Amino acid sequence: MRVKVILNPYANRWRAGAQAGATADAFRAAGVDCDLTPTDGPRHGDALAEAAARDGYDAVVAAGGDGTINEVINGLLRAAGDGPTVPFGIVPLGTANDFNLMAGLPPTTEGAVRVIAAGRTRLIDAGQVNERFFINNSAAAMEPMVTLENIKMKRLSGEVRYIVALLRALVKLKPWQMALTWDGGGYDGPAYLLSVCNSPRTGGFMMAPGALLDDGLLDMVFAPQVSKGQVMSILLKLMRGEHIHHPAVTFTRVTSIELTSRPGTPLHSDGEIFAEAAEVVRYRVLPGRVRLLS
Repeated sequence: MRVKVILNPYANRWRAGAQAGATADAFRAAGVDCDLTPTDGPRHGDALAEAAARDGYDAVVAAGGDGTINEVINGLLRAAGDGPTVPFGIVPLGTANDFNLMAGLPPTTEGAVRVIAAGRTRLIDAGQVNERFFINNSAAAMEPMVTLENIKMKRLSGEVRYIVALLRALVKLKPWQMALTWDGGGYDGPAYLLSVCNSPRTGGFMMAPGALLDDGLLDMVFAPQVSKGQVMSILLKLMRGEHIHHPAVTFTRVTSIELTSRPGTPLHSDGEIFAEAAEVVRYRVLPGRVRLLS
């Protein structure tokens, strides 16, 4: 088995780089021919993954966190065209490792390598938002605004960092004027939140409880502009995974979403900001397009 491992040394606040040698050793101990390449900056993982898929590797592995997974998935899906990707594996070296957890994959390097070496795969869905793909979650409006605040912080880490970023974003929160359409529904007016999920968890929170990786659908969580008191009520329920029952929240499963936003909205895919002021946004599900080693 010949495997390309794409390792993000900056994952988990620069701790993943120190795991490069141990990661390569774990693959070799499992009898896997491992070609490990570190990324050297944003989107380098995209290019490395696309090239690896075209070079005939038996599998391509993301070693890092959800952002690393996002880059590798983007490269693999571009290389795959309209078909499923080459087998895709994960070594979880990130902070939250949301997707790895929701996919039921091992939390350790040794366990992850055993799964990859076994070679068993399942087909799961991906999503597309404008020109980017995602495998876990994408969002417009408030959620990527929180991500932008998260990026600015240098000292805190883990879920505490996300909560502080959330509070900072709340202070600055203003509505976006959005016109949305989705399967069987729509909305036109001021909005605060649009989260589009392929798996249940993002940022350490269960944004879309019950979301499935292989149902051919994306789970949409949407909230219009509400009072700041209702915003706090929704957020408190979010911490318990109960926000989808709030009367102001729309929670549904869709195959596509189209929206316009004034002002333009920030966008992220798997936590990676790729637009800060998008005025036209299109989501669609890509059923069974990722061949996940599991």
